Amino acid sequence: MNCYTYKPSGVCSREMKIYYEDDVIKGLEVVGGCNGNLKGVAALIEGMKIEDAQKRLEGIKCGLKGTSCPDQISKALKEILNSK
Repeated sequence: MNCYTYKPSGVCSREMKIYYEDDVIKGLEVVGGCNGNLKGVAALIEGMKIEDAQKRLEGIKCGLKGTSCPDQISKALKEILNSK
């Protein structure tokens, strides 16, 4: 299993670790941010293909911010896809 560590910007969370195998997300850990909401997002994307989750989360905004934790997760997933 692979682990990708991402440092988000423009959001409350400080670090994201995405665990994946082949093209499937196996887990997500987030330091900081809205704990319950991010645990919910992690549970929802676990088992999804990286590409599908990336497309689904991309562009979500939090309040007046131009991004959100889900959007930052999509950026991390895009980096994983681009590294293949």
